[in-house]
Amino acid sequence: MVATILVGMLCAHLLCFAVMFLLISKRLHGKTMGMDFFAVGNLLLGLAYVLQLLEGGPAWSVMSVVNHTFTLASPVVFWLGAMRFFGHAVPLWRPLLAVVVAYTSLQVLVQWSLGPVARYAMLSGMSALLFLVMASTVVYGVRTFAKDLYAEMVFFAALISGISLLNAIKFLKLLQGGLVALQMDANFQLVFYIYMSFLATVLPPSIVWLVLRRLTDELRHQAARDPMTQLLNRRGLTDALKQHFNARHAGAAHLLLIDVDHFKHINDTYGHQAGDAVLCHVAQVLQATVRRGDLAGRIGGEEFAAICLDADAVGVVHLAERLRGAMERQAIPVEGTGQPLRCTITVGVSPAFVGAQALDGAMREADAALYRGKAAGRNRVEVALNLHDQALLAELNASAAQQTDAIG
Repeated sequence: MVATILVGMLCAHLLCFAVMFLLISKRLHGKTMGMDFFAVGNLLLGLAYVLQLLEGGPAWSVMSVVNHTFTLASPVVFWLGAMRFFGHAVPLWRPLLAVVVAYTSLQVLVQWSLGPVARYAMLSGMSALLFLVMASTVVYGVRTFAKDLYAEMVFFAALISGISLLNAIKFLKLLQGGLVALQMDANFQLVFYIYMSFLATVLPPSIVWLVLRRLTDELRHQAARDPMTQLLNRRGLTDALKQHFNARHAGAAHLLLIDVDHFKHINDTYGHQAGDAVLCHVAQVLQATVRRGDLAGRIGGEEFAAICLDADAVGVVHLAERLRGAMERQAIPVEGTGQPLRCTITVGVSPAFVGAQALDGAMREADAALYRGKAAGRNRVEVALNLHDQALLAELNASAAQQTDAIG
């Protein structure tokens, strides 16, 4: 009686959450993140348990065959939904139809050749194997594509491993004791349904939590990025700089302010579409030139910024010169113009600074250097006054060290 009540509650949970997942997927406007798949998975499993209640016990009937097929198809759909959540464009109905046809045919073959015990044991064994594969995939995801969801993935792996273990135990009990192991009042069945009811209560809200976290992360990402170039904006640069300086042994940083020369003339002569193409090209060159780990951003209009982390003054100036040279050499193809455009940039370089709170001061010094570069004719790299002294001193020290080595 208790097990029957648990199965009834399990059906109610699964079917209600199937409706909830479906409604959430409709509100996500196309980017469902697998919620529609999870709705189908819950629906299949809920219907399977409804059929089990109606069936009353082990039997060979159409209802039993459909019950087993739905039970096995549900973890396949959940696995496909997880792939959707992580951005893989997998289909639903074709794999689901293939599983339904294949497992229905397999049930008929096993029932006629090996008997009912083998058919029920096959369901438990294949369920245990499927959930084991799912748990292994989750563990693999913790180390690869889902590192940002470490705690959540470990939690899911533990829960899924529990389902796999219980199905494996049921498989062994069926082989040893036959269909008696499936009696609703058996102690193992009671434990099994208690665990399944627990999962039906815990897993769906956990999935909703994952979706909400992913949506929040995407909103945070969009808030920190320039929509046109996808470079960091001022807020994104500041947040990333805080993370850098909060790390242990974080070194000093240098700021590069980059301004596109005569950008207004480009817009007025060739149109705003050409201007947008120029901005996107500058962003691409900037991303390709800065070192791995450096920060690149667009802070407004035709002005860009790069923050070189853990770099010396001479290296920063050389990087700025490479950036300037790359922009000068490369042509920019623009639709609607007879020939590709060429543009140059002026770069202002700040002295070293430590701490995110020092970014405003570095901005002022780099901006002053940028202004001097504009006044001096553009298409040049201009360094802050005290940075020039640092770079000169570093070069002198390097020359002295080379001379000492030569004498030695």
